[in-house]
Amino acid sequence: MAKRQGKSKATGQRASWKGQLSFGLVSFPVEAFNALNRQDSDIHFHQLHAKCHRRIQYEKVCPVHGPVKGDEIVKGYEVSRGKYVEFDPEELSALRTEREKGLQVDAFLSPETIDPLYFDGRMYYVLPAGKSSEKAYDVVLKAMELEEQYGVGRIVMSGKDQIVLLRPMRGVLQMAMLNYSAEILDPKSRKASVSNGSKELKMARSIVRQWADPDFDFNQYQDTYRERVEDLIESKMKGHDVEEPIADEDEPVTLNLMEALQKSLAQTGKPKQTPTRKTRKTRSA
Repeated sequence: MAKRQGKSKATGQRASWKGQLSFGLVSFPVEAFNALNRQDSDIHFHQLHAKCHRRIQYEKVCPVHGPVKGDEIVKGYEVSRGKYVEFDPEELSALRTEREKGLQVDAFLSPETIDPLYFDGRMYYVLPAGKSSEKAYDVVLKAMELEEQYGVGRIVMSGKDQIVLLRPMRGVLQMAMLNYSAEILDPKSRKASVSNGSKELKMARSIVRQWADPDFDFNQYQDTYRERVEDLIESKMKGHDVEEPIADEDEPVTLNLMEALQKSLAQTGKPKQTPTRKTRKTRSA
């Protein structure tokens, strides 16, 4: 079994979710850890008052009693204007059974049947919660690897029922949150304006084949705009003037479709990527 890459409490990361993973009648405790590192990749700006340069504050305020503490707030569903039915967290939690609060696998799907449109961007690593659950965890993981299947099921996180996709990845189970079908807008159908035998389409297909890269490495992408923002922050901290970015050497030329396809096809290889530096960390502004 490959070495697990997901972080755990031993590395300082706090679990985002804990519960039972149910695989048929098999059930064992697991923990979910965030798989994405947004903190080090994003630059966080605060809103300031332009006149006094103080940070803008946001408070939870009751129009009658003023600022309110968190433990004094309950959920309310508006049944008519200004009229609410109130709920305590315990009342809503009691609507689910203990099994429903866990990570329950309902079915297995082939990877190619999953439409990327269903992914909502939240990713987690699911790891066994202790030695006692490791064997069951590894059995489920290995079975999914050998059968080349992904599990789909449900989980309760942040007080909401979520659809999830569970897939083996580098020796661990990776969990992706999915959108509900009702949350996805249906695009209006339209009739294609090009025939299958058109010259433009044949040339476009040739470009697709020419640029196909089975060994494509996503590590070549770097956040160059973030690097420029870091440089700008550093310059402003030192009191330097802001320098405009160097313009592209080649001015964009407007071509008609056929000319653009011909020039693209005439290129010896795929478009060159802009050289990038390794992203460095900076403190938030």
